[in-house]
Amino acid sequence: MPPVGRLVSLAGRGFNIIASAAVILMMMLTCTDVVLRLFRQPIPGTYEVIGFLGTVVASFSLAYTSIEKGHIAVEILVDRLPEKAQAFSEALSALIGASLFGLLTWQSSLYAADLKLSGEVSLTLEIPTYLFVYGVAAGCGMLTLVLFVELGGALRKATRR
Repeated sequence: MPPVGRLVSLAGRGFNIIASAAVILMMMLTCTDVVLRLFRQPIPGTYEVIGFLGTVVASFSLAYTSIEKGHIAVEILVDRLPEKAQAFSEALSALIGASLFGLLTWQSSLYAADLKLSGEVSLTLEIPTYLFVYGVAAGCGMLTLVLFVELGGALRKATRR
């Protein structure tokens, strides 16, 4: 793997650690809120925070899932193709994915900037929502980088003699 690929892989793993920490925080907050409800002292804004942490989990785990090939893939046809054709198929898939997630990164960034300008906050705790939309953009951007690295690897395989 080229140095850029190792760097992107390391960053993807770092993003996954953040996603894992968010899952742990979600679990701790939910359990604490349930216990405190027994004493009629629920934690205000729990639903909001769980929703925000959910965006962190979903977006920050994308890159690592792609690195580990943890996504669902239907390869019934592709497995029957010659090795070079499989590599071209992988390259095409990575290119399409990188294009789509690059577009999602760009649009999420624009939307976050609009939310920041408007000053939009959550209802109960008044947490700025743009921060989490930037998080979605960061997670999608990281996945875009991973897919470009995968594209390079697939093209090297496809053009190898």
